[in-house]
Amino acid sequence: MSELKTIAKTQLPKLDTLSMVTMGLLMALQLVISRFAIGNNFIKFSFTFLIVALLAKWFGPWWGMMTAAVVDVVGTLMTGGPFFIGFTLSAILGSLIYALFLYRQPASWLRIAAAAVIIAVVVNALLNTLWVTIMYQTPFWSLLPLRLLKQLIVTPIQIVLLYWLLNSRIIQQIQERLNR
Repeated sequence: MSELKTIAKTQLPKLDTLSMVTMGLLMALQLVISRFAIGNNFIKFSFTFLIVALLAKWFGPWWGMMTAAVVDVVGTLMTGGPFFIGFTLSAILGSLIYALFLYRQPASWLRIAAAAVIIAVVVNALLNTLWVTIMYQTPFWSLLPLRLLKQLIVTPIQIVLLYWLLNSRIIQQIQERLNR
């Protein structure tokens, strides 16, 4: 809880040119990757979580949450799909969770697993299922078991991919360059 108070008191960090360009490229990459999602409106999988985690780790909670909101809105406009504020809130919350566990912290198995599990249960399984049931007027309890099963399958994969990505030498070199 003290981390939330600290985050609330801090001002929006200033970005240099390299950070702005990197953030813009990551946002564009996230939009491109989201186009390759597998599944339908009820169950969907993509690799955008990797970019969300990178943005949160490198730029912190405020920039991470703002980029999550912008990418969600722009992505919806690009696809022509219906906009629903709930999914934007989920994107913001997911980015905040990654930032709370990863920003200015080592990307350990425990931190990555904790963030991924919280996002899987709270954001993906509960909130996003609620948003889908509101949008498509389907019963929450009929969708929840299938979406929980999906989270049980994909969350361990996400944890391994996040650990590999965040601890890769290239990613660490980029982070060092951004922190100069």
